Parts: sequence; C-alpha cells; structure tokens
Amino acid sequence: MTSKPSTGRLQHIVIASALLLCSAVIFYMYYKPTMSWLPCSDTALPKQDVCTEECLRILKVENQTQIITNCTSVQEKTPTTQSPVLEKEDTTNTHEPEIVVLVWKWPFGVPFDLESCESNYGIKGCRLTLDRNEYDKAHAVMFHVRDIGGEVSNLQTLSRPPRQKWVWMNMESPANSPRLPGADDLFNLTSNYRRDSDIWVPYGQLIDISEKDEPFKIPEKNKLVCWIVSNWNGNLKRVGYFNELSQHIKVEAYGRHFGRYINSEDYSQVVSSCKFYLSFENSVYIDYITEKLFNPMRLGTVPVVLGASRENYEEFVPKDSFIHVDDFKTAQELAEHLKLLDQNQEMYEKYFAWRKDYVVKNSNFGQEHACRICDHVRRYKNYRVFKNVNKWYWG
Repeated sequence: MTSKPSTGRLQHIVIASALLLCSAVIFYMYYKPTMSWLPCSDTALPKQDVCTEECLRILKVENQTQIITNCTSVQEKTPTTQSPVLEKEDTTNTHEPEIVVLVWKWPFGVPFDLESCESNYGIKGCRLTLDRNEYDKAHAVMFHVRDIGGEVSNLQTLSRPPRQKWVWMNMESPANSPRLPGADDLFNLTSNYRRDSDIWVPYGQLIDISEKDEPFKIPEKNKLVCWIVSNWNGNLKRVGYFNELSQHIKVEAYGRHFGRYINSEDYSQVVSSCKFYLSFENSVYIDYITEKLFNPMRLGTVPVVLGASRENYEEFVPKDSFIHVDDFKTAQELAEHLKLLDQNQEMYEKYFAWRKDYVVKNSNFGQEHACRICDHVRRYKNYRVFKNVNKWYWG
C-alpha cells in the first residue's frame, strides 16, 4: 500500500505548482504567445494584473490552493470587453438623470444660448428651455425679478410639482430692483451677485492664467482718465464725485449726457486707450462690484473705483490692481496721484503685476445663472424654502 504524502511534502508540491503557473503567466505577459488555453489568455487581458498580483502573493498566504483557484475563476466570471471600474463609471453616467431648468422669461428680454452649459461651464446633464409646456417636468424655474412684477398674484396660485425649485434671480442692486409684495415666501433658492445667495454668480472673476493665454502687454495710451456713463442722475454719489474730480484733472467723459455716445463696437477701443477708468457704481452695496470694474481690468486699464469698501473689493481682486477713491481725503488728492502715476511708468505698471498669474472672466448674464442653477439642483436634493426674500435683499 502506498503511503500518503506527508504535510510538508504536499506543501512543497503546491508551492512548486504555483511557481510553475506564475512563470507561465509572466512568460505570456511579456511574449504574448497565441495560446488561448492559458488562464490569463488574450480573452482576459484586463485581468492579467489581478492574476499576477494574486500569484505573486501565493508564498505569503497559507491557503495557496485557494488563491490559484481564485486567479482562474476571476477571469472566467468577469466580462472581457472592459474593466469593472470603467463599466461602473459608464453605467453611472448613462443613468444620470437630466436636469431641466425652465427660463420663465428672457432676462430683460435678451435671449441667450440654451445649449452651452457644458461647453461654456463644463456643466453636464443640464437642459435649459423656454417652453412653458415643460413646466411640469422642470426641476427648477428661473424667475428674473425685474420681469415678473405684475405676475406675482398669478404665480401664487400656480400649482407646482412638490420638488420643483423656484429660483429668485437678480443682478441689479437693491436701489435698482423692485420689491415684490406677496413674494416673500414664494421662492426656494436665490441666484445673485451676493456671496450669501444660494447660487453665487459674480459679475466677473479672476481665474488662473492658462498656457493658451497670450502674454499681457499694456495697450497704447493716448488718454489719461475716461468715463462712460449711461445712467446720469445728479443725485447719485458718483456724479457729485465726478464733478469735483473733473475740476482738477481732465476726464474724457462719454455718453448721451455729454453728447458723445459710444456703441458696443467702440467701447473696448476707447477703454483700452485710457490709463485710468472711472469704475463708479450707481449705488453702494456689499458685493455689488460690476462689470465697471472687470471690463477695464480685462482691457488693460487701471480702474478707479467708487462703490463698496476697499476691503470688499480686495475679496474679489488684488489690492494693487485698482485705485479706490476712499484712499484719498479729497478728489483733488486723487487727481494729484493720477498725475504722478502718469509721469512714472514704473509705478503705473505695478498695477498690472496680477496679469502674470490671472485673467479676467466676465459672467454671461442670464445664461450662466441658468446653468449654475441647473448644476446646483443636480447636486443638492434637499428641501429648501427661502423665507422673507424681500427682507434679505432690501434689509
């Protein structure tokens, strides 16, 4: 009678078999023979790493026979067309629900592209529509405050799907926005230039410079100080400051009030030709920092700002990228400083040091709000109602 092999001898046999299998696998990986009978054959290429790792770990675990079995069975059970990780990601993306945002009205009656959320902002899975027939299926409805003043009573009686979000959207300051009586509890979310809104969309931002951006060069200048104003109101703070400043320094002023209308085509050329631009806001509110700041910065002109505090401006742009009227006791002192910079090119160029690292990105009014709203609704599924929107915005 043949005696049973000892435990030690059996272990040696298993180890030798495992090493032989691993050698065959490694040989296959490097030389790829056309043999389909190997455990890690061409039909299971994505699993070679799994098999190799398991085989190399054989000598470190006790149950070597089980590991060898797992090495083969993993390949047999797993689809051979793609790895499990890719398969999972593709399934998730395929079943990602499309978010629909209904734009109730074009903001200020100005249309925008409804199909640019992904190309402009990298926001996928969003569909914007102006078709109110899709109201019941919309996940969110964007209401531009300035355009719905006469509709509040009708909106209050309008039935809405229980999970649909109504978004209060506005980019004008409180001084230039109408209150909506009866609308205090009508909305779920807010989209505004204020950073404490649910969906924050500033008028502009500085973003990191990319490889494709051309090196910045200060444009040629033939004007010292410029101002283009469309809303002339003698009661505004900015008008009073302009009147005083223009007594001490020449300001090239444009707009209907001055009989020098500038169209959109000439705007960039005029602004870039000025050393300084009066970025005077029509009203003073926290975070109300508009294109009046970002356009001159983008066009290579130093903005002289009047509006929110310097501290507030510095939360948006570098402190040495602009001049604040509050830094000077009088408009005359400001005028003297501008004249000094005009005579000292080195001092003047320091206001453009930020251009080595950043470029200006302006917001696209309306379109960006709708896309950001869509992204927010997709990310946050929680219940939300905004109480007392009038008190929040107007105080």
